[in-house]
Formats: sequence, structure tokens, C-alpha cells
Amino acid sequence: MIAYRSRAPLRLGLAGGGTDIDLFYRKNIGYTLNSTIDLFAQCILEPIKDKKIIFEAKDLGINLTYDSKPHLEITNELPLHQAIYNRIIRDFNNSKPLSFRLITYSDSPPGAGLGSSSTMVIAIIKVFSEWLNINLTKHQLASLAYDIERKDLKFSGGKQDQYAAAYGGFNFIKFGPSEDVEVNSLEIKSNVINELESSLLLFYTGKSRKSSQIIDHQIKTLKDPLSGCQNYMSSLKKDAFDMRDILLEGKLDMFSKLLLSSWKTKKKLSSFITNKYLEEIYETAMNAGAISGKISGAGGGGFFIFFVPLSHKVELKKALLKFDGELVNFNFNSMGAESWKSYL
Repeated sequence: MIAYRSRAPLRLGLAGGGTDIDLFYRKNIGYTLNSTIDLFAQCILEPIKDKKIIFEAKDLGINLTYDSKPHLEITNELPLHQAIYNRIIRDFNNSKPLSFRLITYSDSPPGAGLGSSSTMVIAIIKVFSEWLNINLTKHQLASLAYDIERKDLKFSGGKQDQYAAAYGGFNFIKFGPSEDVEVNSLEIKSNVINELESSLLLFYTGKSRKSSQIIDHQIKTLKDPLSGCQNYMSSLKKDAFDMRDILLEGKLDMFSKLLLSSWKTKKKLSSFITNKYLEEIYETAMNAGAISGKISGAGGGGFFIFFVPLSHKVELKKALLKFDGELVNFNFNSMGAESWKSYL
């Protein structure tokens, strides 16, 4: 039996996160720097002939079955899957229904700050593209994913995750002032990447959150001219430029300092970005030898990225074991979204 497979890489937000929100980049232009890692959103699509549509989200424990039809109602269960199907049928299949089983799984829980929802959208579109021979460039793939999430579903959020997942690797991305997005892929020296992988530790706090709630609060604050949010966002934008130069030049001592200052600035954007539990984790990490750290993504939970000398990495791992979280091994990944036929 022929099936179709796809995967798209999750990303670490290194600098500039938040400036990819349209309320900011339309007036100020936003810049982010991120890198994809070897954790993925994965899909299997099996064409079937019984005029059914079957969604199986293995990581979420959700199974949905429909009669094959050209449009699915959007519900609270798997709205991304439903909305993607609707756009594929409308835009690429002449409004003719399809029959298939779609199995999805993410290496990261939703709301963990690695862009898992947007990455899954990229992976699902990619597997449909493989099946239906839809030729989309990386840019078109990311743009379609963004439109589905932000326009069709009206989910709050930024714009960097879709482009990170589509392109892969280290990317310095410009947003605005219109809907234009400029992706600059960075050629980071292998010794710098090796040193980063040796010096970074990824810790899942055990707490997921709805990034849309944090972003909605951030948008509300951004609209208040007395909040200082505009200045904080401008500082985060500058961090993206500085982080780009640091990585290209291999000055990782400066990388750790910028990670720290960026985290301090980010916490000023919203009272929901950190909490007592996260601050306890951070303090424990610093006392165990970490030099700096920050939350990847919107904040409120998810993954901490800690910068720690290799000589203290074992001590840091032991210190974090007291929390109800998980240490996650990773390497940087240079490939963007991929798809292929499977004959298993």
C-alpha cells in the first residue's frame, strides 16, 4: 500500500520573538532569529476508498471520522486539521472531496514554545502536497500555513514559526511593513554549531500554555502608549540583529549575555510570561552553573533554553530533576519541511 509521509522541524526562538506580531511589524518592521532542531511534527496520509475522512492525532488521543465531503465544520477538536482540509479542497482540488486517513504526531506537546501548532500545519499541508502533486515553494508553503491559522481560524499569534518550519536551519527573518516576509538563511560555521549544541540544555517545564492568551495580553499592552511595550519590543528587535552577528562571528560568550538580557526584556511585555514556578526553575539552574537562559516562545511555560559550560552540564541536569519536567536532547537541524512516498 502506498502512503505519503511528511515531517517539519520544530524551532527554538533565539531572539526577536514577539516582533513578528502584525500589530508591531506593520508600523515598526519586525525581526526574529530562530533555528530548527531535530524534533518534528510528523504526518502519514493513507488514501482510502470508503468515502471517509479519518483524522488520528496520536499525541492528543483524538480520532475523528467524517463522511467524505468538500467542507468540514470547524470544531474545538482538531480545528487545524479541519481548516487545512477545507483550504486544500477549495484551492487545489476544484472543491471535490477526498477520502483518506491522516495520522499526525508531534515530538513536542502543544503550547510548549517550540512552534508545534504552526509546524504541524506545515507538515499537514506538505503531506497533502505530496499526495496531490501541489508544487509550493517554501515561501508559499509558509504563507498558506499563516493564512490558515491567522485568517481562516483567526488564531492569535506571530508569523515566524511557519517560515522556520518551512525553511529549516538558522534564519534571520524580516516582517513588514506589509505582509512581505524576507527570510535570510544564515551560514553558521560548524564549530559554532557544535559549541552551541554542547553548551545549550533544553528543559521542558512540564507546563504547557495557550500562547494565544499571552499574545492577546501582549497585544493589549502594546496598544497602551503608557505601557512601554513599544520600547521593549524595539529592544527585542535589536537583540535579533545582535544575535545574528554574534552567531556569524562565533562570539558565544556574547550569546549567553544576550540570552539573559533578552529574557529580562521579554518578561516586561506581559505579566503572564513568567511565574513563581518558572522563576524557581531559573534560579535553580543559575545556582547549578548555568550562565543564562530564556523561555522559547511566548512564555508562561514550555521549554527553557539554558546556556551552561560543559563542565557544569551534569550538575545542571541533576539539579533540574527535582522539578516535574523533562530534559530533552536535541541537535540543530538544517532541513525544512520534507515529504515523500512510503511503500510500507
